[in-house]
Amino acid sequence: MDILMVGCGKMGGAMLRRWLDEVPARFTAVNRTPGVIPDGCGHAGSPDALAGRSFDAIIIAVKPQQIEDVVPAYAPFLAANGCYISIAAGFSVASLKRAFGDKPMVRIMPNLPALIGRGVNGLYADPACTADHRDLADKLARAAGSAIWLDSEEEIDRITAVAGSGSGYVFEIARSYVAAAERLGFTPDTARTLVLETMAGAVEMALRSEESLEELRNSVMSRRGTTEAGINALRRDGLLDRLMTETTEAAYNRAVELR
Repeated sequence: MDILMVGCGKMGGAMLRRWLDEVPARFTAVNRTPGVIPDGCGHAGSPDALAGRSFDAIIIAVKPQQIEDVVPAYAPFLAANGCYISIAAGFSVASLKRAFGDKPMVRIMPNLPALIGRGVNGLYADPACTADHRDLADKLARAAGSAIWLDSEEEIDRITAVAGSGSGYVFEIARSYVAAAERLGFTPDTARTLVLETMAGAVEMALRSEESLEELRNSVMSRRGTTEAGINALRRDGLLDRLMTETTEAAYNRAVELR
């Protein structure tokens, strides 16, 4: 398996490092800066460097606004039975086909924890994809976390709103939580440790448990206790639920606009 990756930014580079360790394939990355290419991966600075070569897949990892300017120069190097795999947000299969022709296309929507192998990856394959194309995309996604296959491309926008942008929501909630801990008198370092370890432990417990989130929440609460007081403040007038609904809907609407 010979794979070409066009672009090697923060997300693409992090995923490529995991692929080099876990996916049995030879990777070549296109980037103007050789120093950002991980060890064990080939480098090409231009199409001329690939003369005579053919690739089973071309991974599109440049910014969406660069795709039509950068990637077409590498289209001739896709093997006859190969496929494109795009990790670029906001660039639809229809747009990819307009740029590169009617070739098999897979979109993977990763999120930032893919950098540490804990990503949530939404995948959509257009009807031209074979079982082999889907299998390759699945291996790539699972090397960076979990793989959730979608029945329609529209679901990519929903994945973007919940998981693709979701780590940003969590970081913002944690930032506010840390600030609240500091206002109670903890130092910034202690507040950060208290909050992040509390969140990490609670999430890990939820992942391991078969109980619902409501049941887990209630297991922490005692009648008229400290947790109940805090939860009542957090859920006052349904504000938290409204904020999360508005947050995900705003992200979803923007994802639709970009597509």
